[in-house]
Amino acid sequence: MPVNSHQNLAMVTCTAPVNIAVVKYWGKRNEDLILPINSSLSVTLHQEQLKTTTTIACSRSFLQDRIWLNGKEEDISCPRLQSCLQEIRRLARKRRNTGDPTSDISVVSHKVHICSVNNFPTAAGLASSAAGYACLVYTLSQLFGVEGELSTVARQGSGSACRSLYGGFVQWKMGERSDGKDSFAEQVESESYWPELRVLILVVSAEQKSVGSTSGMHTSVETSQLLKYRADVVVPCRMEEMIRVIRQRDFPAFGELTMKDSNQFHATCLDTYPPIFYLNNVSHRIISLVHRYNQFYGETRVAYTFDAGPNAVIYTLQEHVPEFVQVVRHFFPSEANGSEFVRGLPVCSADLSEELKRDLNMEPTQKGIHYIISTKAGPGPCVVEDPNLHLLGVDGLPKKSAVSD
Repeated sequence: MPVNSHQNLAMVTCTAPVNIAVVKYWGKRNEDLILPINSSLSVTLHQEQLKTTTTIACSRSFLQDRIWLNGKEEDISCPRLQSCLQEIRRLARKRRNTGDPTSDISVVSHKVHICSVNNFPTAAGLASSAAGYACLVYTLSQLFGVEGELSTVARQGSGSACRSLYGGFVQWKMGERSDGKDSFAEQVESESYWPELRVLILVVSAEQKSVGSTSGMHTSVETSQLLKYRADVVVPCRMEEMIRVIRQRDFPAFGELTMKDSNQFHATCLDTYPPIFYLNNVSHRIISLVHRYNQFYGETRVAYTFDAGPNAVIYTLQEHVPEFVQVVRHFFPSEANGSEFVRGLPVCSADLSEELKRDLNMEPTQKGIHYIISTKAGPGPCVVEDPNLHLLGVDGLPKKSAVSD
């Protein structure tokens, strides 16, 4: 834990990844502890393309806890945020009380300043809260010297955040205990296990979604009969099957399961009363395009999944990326060119056959997709060693680069 002796300031900066579920979490059995009604499984995306960066400083000179998110100061009294802060501080005190000589209990009593930024659209269905809370908890743990299982703490901030504490393929076990101690995340396979797997995020809208995940889940649990059937009957078997096909690197089976689970999740949103619409017309056209593309080749080469928003996440293998990106370009023409349209991992150019364009049998839609983020599976949270990359200055306040005008 780096300490500036002149200011008596301790500061740590960390990054954490986004994760995209292939077996969805939707609905809680305990709102306060964020205990899910079913287990879930996700792929952690690479931080070179999508990440949250968080700097946390503590000092005895700070008068109160404060937080800045994406350039603006926010209310630190948010209950979920307080749950994470209080739990990490409790674990730090517990470590000191058990006689750990490396634990500095005085630091735990200091107020903290938190500054966090995302390099991707916030609240647009790209799992920003998952990356954000995972980064918060991981950075706090580094600052206060807390070790051990952190996913149960991150879960109390945002359920999906527990999965962002691990790289690769991650399951969140729903657990059975009422205190939530057996509801945690664990890695199924590392990010290097399936190196050919690629992820394309088709950004349809970067706007904040009209119905937040928290309120949407609550309404679904209260009103959707399909959701209960999904949690009790479908997901337990689907989790076992998903883990099996990942370990076999069976993309056609993985893709089919992923699409079916996405479809069922959005069916539960429609079964909610009043219904919730996260997909828009462009989302529906992407779904149709994927199925027509797979039908053309007679196999599942690409697969979509949609979280609580209109943006499509496409899973495919590296060999199919160039052609499918070109398919997207053809049917969703954009004014953006080159690196403006395809960001992240480089994608080779490809030519489309007239036969493919004819058989897909769709009319191009102007400006449906703003850009594509090309990425792959990646590691869990990490510490940023370079002090020049701190988001907070030596005064404990955000640097100009971390604050919006």
